[in-house]
Parts: sequence; structure tokens; C-alpha cells
Amino acid sequence: MRKRIERQEAIRKIVRRERVRTQRELVERLGHHGYDCTQATVSRDIADMGLRKLSEGVYVLAEDLHLQRMIAELVTSVVKSGQLVLIKTSAGAGQGVAAAMDAAELDEILGSIAGDDTILVIARSDLDADQVIDNINKFRGHF
Repeated sequence: MRKRIERQEAIRKIVRRERVRTQRELVERLGHHGYDCTQATVSRDIADMGLRKLSEGVYVLAEDLHLQRMIAELVTSVVKSGQLVLIKTSAGAGQGVAAAMDAAELDEILGSIAGDDTILVIARSDLDADQVIDNINKFRGHF
């Protein structure tokens, strides 16, 4: 049981950080993280975790679907300066997108401040800021 929980946590991190399109890719990436498992095991994990595929064919966590929809529809641009990420949204959408990001509890984010159409995200590090931008671009369908 513990092994499955740890493997599913690894899947959660991989899916959030990388663009995974197939179960085979996920098996390979799990192998890089020290988890030797079969495609059947990963298939069961995907079902247990409720993973879904975006229209672009990339796996996303069920709990991230709301965030994905908001980002895809409302975010207009994203830029980085050090460990700060500035996100521009449609008018009036800043606080809603920031609330969805907070609800997703992304490991890379320390906190955020939202206005009407702008969100300032404070990441844990420069690399984490890059990951935040990658996640936003993944949700926007920009690869």
C-alpha cells in the first residue's frame, strides 16, 4: 500500500512538471525516479488518480482541471523575473485565477498577490519559477 501511495505521489509530480502523453512515457519517467513498474500498474494508477487528457493529448490531474480551464480561457501572458512570475489575465479575472492556483497547492509556489487583471506569483526559486511558467504554458496549450 505504501509503495502505491509513493508511486502515485511521484506520478502527481511528474504529470504536473512534464508533458506526458502516453502510459509508456509515464512508465519510463517513473523508472528514472526509481520506480520499476509495468504499464498495467500505471494504467491502474491513472484510473485510481482520475488522470485526464487535455485536448492536446497531455495528462493532467483531475484536481488541476479547474485551474487548466481558467488558465486556458483567462490568462493572456506570463513572464518571469528571477523567482517572480507576472501573469496577466482578462479584465476582472486575476483574483479568480489566483484562487484556482492557490487551491491546486502547487509545490513551486510560496504565494501570490492578485489584482483585477494581474497576478504576482512568488516561486521558491528561479527553477521553480521556470516550472510555474511551464505549467501555465502547458495549461494554455503552448508547448
